[in-house]
Amino acid sequence: MNTVGRCLRWLSSRRAILVLVWAVSLLIAATAVNVVGIRIAGGIEGWQRWMAAQSGAFLAWRLLLYAATAWGWLWMRRRLRAREPERAAGQRLLRAEVAAIVAVIVLEASLLTQAR
Repeated sequence: MNTVGRCLRWLSSRRAILVLVWAVSLLIAATAVNVVGIRIAGGIEGWQRWMAAQSGAFLAWRLLLYAATAWGWLWMRRRLRAREPERAAGQRLLRAEVAAIVAVIVLEASLLTQAR
């Protein structure tokens, strides 16, 4: 089966549909929170000031999310290594892990430079 066929088959699966619905719902909820926050704060400037004042709480929240993600990753990694013990699977995992860590570092560095 070619790549397009596999992609279409994956998109038609129930799990993929649930993931897409969850992601869109999360996007809508985040937008709603921002709109309500802007109204409560009296405008975009007030909302930005409030967010800057709460940056420590947002950092703690992100660290908790990173910890939960790392725990889930380690759980998934153990299962995958048990199912696919060959070296190529380990190399794919290592590349994904390095990419994820680099992405988090770039994201946090970007947030740090914006705060200054």
